[in-house]
Amino acid sequence: MKKISALVLALAMCMALVSCGGGDTSTPSTSTPDASTPSTSTPDASTGADYSSLDPVQLIGADSTAANAAGQLFGEMVAEKLDTITGGQLTMDYFPNGELGADADLLRQLQSGDIDIFVGQTAPVASFVPNVAVYDLPMVFATYDGATIDEVINNPESEFAQGLSASFNEAGFQLLGTLQNATFRQTTTNRNVQTLADYDGMLIRTMENPNHMAMWEAMGAAPTPMAWNEVYFALQSGNIEAEENAADTIVGSNLNEVQTYLAKTNHILYANMMIMNKDSYDALDPLYQEALNQAVSEALAEMSAQLADIEATNLGTLKERGMTIIEYDQAFFDEVLALPGVQELYASIDEQTNGLAQTLQDELAAAAG
Repeated sequence: MKKISALVLALAMCMALVSCGGGDTSTPSTSTPDASTPSTSTPDASTGADYSSLDPVQLIGADSTAANAAGQLFGEMVAEKLDTITGGQLTMDYFPNGELGADADLLRQLQSGDIDIFVGQTAPVASFVPNVAVYDLPMVFATYDGATIDEVINNPESEFAQGLSASFNEAGFQLLGTLQNATFRQTTTNRNVQTLADYDGMLIRTMENPNHMAMWEAMGAAPTPMAWNEVYFALQSGNIEAEENAADTIVGSNLNEVQTYLAKTNHILYANMMIMNKDSYDALDPLYQEALNQAVSEALAEMSAQLADIEATNLGTLKERGMTIIEYDQAFFDEVLALPGVQELYASIDEQTNGLAQTLQDELAAAAG
């Protein structure tokens, strides 16, 4: 299960931390214990499963989120639950905050099997699983609550979830779950963007996602793809005027130091996917697969309930730090959705995803009743 390159990289990262005087100075074990090693595993009380007869397995997981963002908390919670459920037989060595690379780097490592599990937002995943572009539909989730959205995207019986999961399998991945609770990416800027016209010509950093760029272009802004680690200084120097992220990322990156306004554009669902290399998943004993699925399911339930509070807390923090929060009424969203460029983008994404975008819209409407 463990790939040599991932092990070397993990050990190198630990050595780097020691030399810099930061982090835990103990080197984590990355070797799989011998099958003859006495096991302390006990049957899991919730399932009755006994893992003591199975060889211990350690997975490598990673994200490149901002410190303490929801994605990191999600990944670390699954790791903790795995350890508890299996009595330490199936574990995950978890590397947050880009320790093993940026999103695209991590997804390539995941695809090659150098790491086992990736946690991240939807936009970079679309380059590896094209049907994830359904999440690029501007404001498609904005009028739905978290339970309604979950009924569609995390329900194994939904046509949308089945279609998207099949797309992941075709790309060599296993989609384990998607964390959300109707919170969204927002826009921070040094402009007082009260109307759609205020976005005209605004230099805004985006991820390297053509659908995101097309939305901003339709709104009259000037999108500029840029690596995340360059954004703070580009905002500080005035090379760009704006960026868009969830509130926890904005707080964790201290963007309030270089941005004046946070506009609640609610244009993209703040969702973190947990994805596994499919060969790694298939190689797990069925009992371990069940334990992993249980850990993800429990973490989704616990984390989802916290997301609204996390966002409210972070928005409060940004206000305390001096940012002005701008909210829009339905007329603003209607104006954006009526833009010819946005309508063309909806049609384009539906074509890109072989109709899965329309399936998503139909099932959301049906779930909302």
